[in-house]
This record gives sequence, C-alpha cells and structure tokens, in this order.
Amino acid sequence: MTSNDETASFGFQDVPKGEKAGRVRAVFDSVATRYDLMNDAMSMGMHRLWKDAAAAKLNPQPGELILDIAGGTGDIARRLKKLGDNAARRRGLEPPEIHVIDINTEMLEAGRAKGEGGLSWHEGDAENLPVDDGAADAYIISFGIRNCTNIPGVLAEAKRVLKPGGRFYCLEFSRLAIGGLEPAYDFYSFNAVPKMGKWLAKDEDSYRYLVESIRRFPDQETFLGMIRDAGFSRAAYRNMAGGVVALHWGWVV
Repeated sequence: MTSNDETASFGFQDVPKGEKAGRVRAVFDSVATRYDLMNDAMSMGMHRLWKDAAAAKLNPQPGELILDIAGGTGDIARRLKKLGDNAARRRGLEPPEIHVIDINTEMLEAGRAKGEGGLSWHEGDAENLPVDDGAADAYIISFGIRNCTNIPGVLAEAKRVLKPGGRFYCLEFSRLAIGGLEPAYDFYSFNAVPKMGKWLAKDEDSYRYLVESIRRFPDQETFLGMIRDAGFSRAAYRNMAGGVVALHWGWVV
C-alpha cells in the first residue's frame, strides 16, 4: 500500500505522498467521459451486479442520510436512490437523502450530465470530508478507496462522520480466492484492459494504472483488519466473482 511514511503507491510506482492525489485526479480527468463505458467493457457488465449487491446490502431506509464517497458518476448513488425511494413510498415516509462526494470535478460533471435528479453532488476529499461529526446513517465507497493516499485516514474519517449505529461499506477489487486462475487473470488485466483503454477511452496509461492499483491494494483479510483497527464493530466481508471483488462492512457502536 505504501513503501514508507513519505511515499504512497501510484500503480506499481512509489511517489511522494503529496503527489498522489494530483496524479489520481489527472487519471480520472482523462477517463471521466468514458468511465462507465469502460467499466462495462472491462468487467463484461459484471460491475452492475456487484453494485446492485452492494446497494442491496446497504439497504437504504426512509429518512436516512447516506454518503456515497468517491462516488464519481453516481452509479451507486442511483441504485441507492431507487431502493430508498421505493422503501419510502411503500411506508409513506420521506425518502433518504443521498450525497455523492468525489474529489474529481470531471467525474461529478459526467454524473450530473446524466440528468437524473434527487442526488446532491459535492466536491470533497475522502480523507477530509465536508461533513459534520456523526451526521450520516450509512457510508459507502465503491472502487475508490484504493486510489486514496492514506487508507487508514479514509477509514477514520468514515467512522467520524457516521452516527452510532451507522454502517460502513466498501466495494473494491481484491484478490482471487480460487487457485489456479491467477495467470489468466493477470494476462487479461495487464494486456487486455490497457488495450481496451486505448481503444475505447483513448488512454492506455490510465487504465494500466488502474490495473496496477488493484494489485497494490491489501487482500481481503488485511483490509478487514484495517477496518477493525479503525474502530468498526461486526466487521466482515464477502467475495464476489471468486474474489475479483470483495464487499467489506462494519458498524459504529
């Protein structure tokens, strides 16, 4: 994750901590308008099922305040809104309030351009959220935490903004849990994905970084320990697609 206290991982490189956020911002500036298309291409549409499962697990309730951190173009937030609005309608209550927060203006603009209402969009850093202490009922970060400079800092900030009883969810690429598939998975990741980036998004280097960042992210058990170290209770996870992706969660008590 980091090589020492002064550097942070940027793909397979170690860069000064102060440079990582700017480099990541440049990656997402470059890919923002094609980001959702590339997600479909890279995952063969599977990312939609993973996000559906994460949103269902969060289970938005009427009147809740929910934070979608590193929310990008709002893929998760739209799912949460649909589920929350349906729950509120059935019970005759107010729908949840869903806020998308992302450090990257281009990604937020790509999300707003889809023209779907009912979401609040904010520019903000996962390590220093523009949110009061104990304000949120639920927090989710989807395919974003591995791009952050200080992952323990992100987890501490998540705990800060959640109410007692609040719930934390993180959907992220992880490590294969099925032996023998690593060579094929690596070949696809390091060869096919950057080429798709070049073809569909006109940006091979950014997608090479995204693949490399997955390999630098902690495995399921290590990340679970980090969540517990941040003070979350009842922390657990489940693998999806044989460990290609994992959904972690924890509660504030």
